Amino acid sequence: MPNRSLGEWLSILESRHPSEIDLGLERVSEVWSRLNSKVNGTGEIAKPMTVTVAGTNGKGSCIAAMQAILLGHDYSVGVFTSPHFLRYNERICIAGVPVSDEVIVSAFTLIESVRRGVSLTYFEFNALAALVIFGQQKLDVVLLEVGLGGRLDAINIIDPDISVVTSIDLDHQDWLGDTRIEIAAEKLGIARANKPLIIGEPSPPAGFDALVLKTGAIAMQIGRDFSILSDTLASHFTARTQFDGKLLDFPSIETAGLLSQNKILAIQALVSMGIGLNPEKVAESLKGALLTGRQQRAVYRGVNVLLDVAHNPAAASVLRQNIPAIKGKTYAVASVLADKDWAGMIEQVADRLDELLVAEISDNPRASTAQSMLDMVYTTGLEACRCDSIEDAFLKAIKVASADDQIVVFGSFHTVSSVLKVISEEV
Repeated sequence: MPNRSLGEWLSILESRHPSEIDLGLERVSEVWSRLNSKVNGTGEIAKPMTVTVAGTNGKGSCIAAMQAILLGHDYSVGVFTSPHFLRYNERICIAGVPVSDEVIVSAFTLIESVRRGVSLTYFEFNALAALVIFGQQKLDVVLLEVGLGGRLDAINIIDPDISVVTSIDLDHQDWLGDTRIEIAAEKLGIARANKPLIIGEPSPPAGFDALVLKTGAIAMQIGRDFSILSDTLASHFTARTQFDGKLLDFPSIETAGLLSQNKILAIQALVSMGIGLNPEKVAESLKGALLTGRQQRAVYRGVNVLLDVAHNPAAASVLRQNIPAIKGKTYAVASVLADKDWAGMIEQVADRLDELLVAEISDNPRASTAQSMLDMVYTTGLEACRCDSIEDAFLKAIKVASADDQIVVFGSFHTVSSVLKVISEEV
């Protein structure tokens, strides 16, 4: 087998499988069963405590909060998330640090050696690589983010000790269904009988309780079994959690940074794992905890920039609440994939924007055209223009913006990634 760089491997994986998304566990399970006897030659890959996280929005933030708390308590942690922003390595982290090219290439090479012609998608290869790498480490906890849905996602080949469903809303309807209850059924596919299931959706659809009951999981739902208690200071809250029938309070959690809902989900998940958490360490660990591309703030050439990967109406609604009120103008740079509810997203944020600059995502065949995005904006009365690229749109906004103005970047991981690359090149 030829020696390949990580870049060469990724180019091969991007073009090898006929479909970018091909839900199902049969192919990836077949390869995973062979890998179990290969890693370190020890037979079954050592299994640390595992948390699998699904949900329409909030998955990455929940995992970031869990990672921060675990590292603050000196646990060894492996994290798999997707997609990445600047480097593929961001997807697989150990102790909060992306693993090296060499480690990933070694995992890819091992997978290739046992694949025997089984066709794997880019994401499936990614997921297997993460599991191989984690199996080669001595880790206390592994945190796994579902790529799409849950039931048929590659990550679901692993039986988690704890399952988390952060939220349930309309997104990826082409694969998951047209209603919230259909989507809920897919996401609840990560639950396991007699294992904790932590639910962050405060307003589940009709029929949800029956679906949860069918999983056989030990379900705990926000607002019912654990909750956010506001302190006298609006800048902090108390996370009231539950374990073994006893209430456990974690006070003085900052409301800044990651959304409070995702922080309490993280705390409840770890409490349900039986981990003894120190309230002071939890509060300190979450202080200033951030996640790339989620309510991320930057200053570029003297202009304030807010970057958020919001790519559905529910996420756009949250984004709207967090766009600062300023005396200047708010410019937005946005682009989406064609299967997204762009009209619904614009409806959520239009009244907070003064001007919108749209451009087509250049590195994904599912990209919506700039003209189609522009056509939908006209009905809102929002001033908008089309640009040649996301980078061009951002630089155009920077050029016309003053120090009193701000720029909001949203719509997809691809959009935020393109702007982050522009910003990073000048740092």
